[in-house]
Amino acid sequence: MKQGNNYYVYIVECSDKSYYVGVTNDVQNRIRQHNEGINPTSYTHSRRPVVLKYVAHYQDINQAISWEKQIKGWSRKKKQALMVGNWDEIVRLSNAHKSDKK
Repeated sequence: MKQGNNYYVYIVECSDKSYYVGVTNDVQNRIRQHNEGINPTSYTHSRRPVVLKYVAHYQDINQAISWEKQIKGWSRKKKQALMVGNWDEIVRLSNAHKSDKK
């Protein structure tokens, strides 16, 4: 994918079925790095291979980082809804979470 003002928020599913959320300017290279185990202290190193499940494109790194942080705070179910593009379920889960806090 193109470099430059292109940033991507991505979710990968790890071999243990957990999810990892990250931001990069080169998705293909980043997935390769995860699967090659470049960094032995990284979350995904012991959970390889990883499979790309979601990508969102941004031209502003600050927006990408903001979206990444938001997703990282989400439940597993919300992440799964995002990966399939089910915004109704994301809203439902968000509203259910708000009700639980009352």
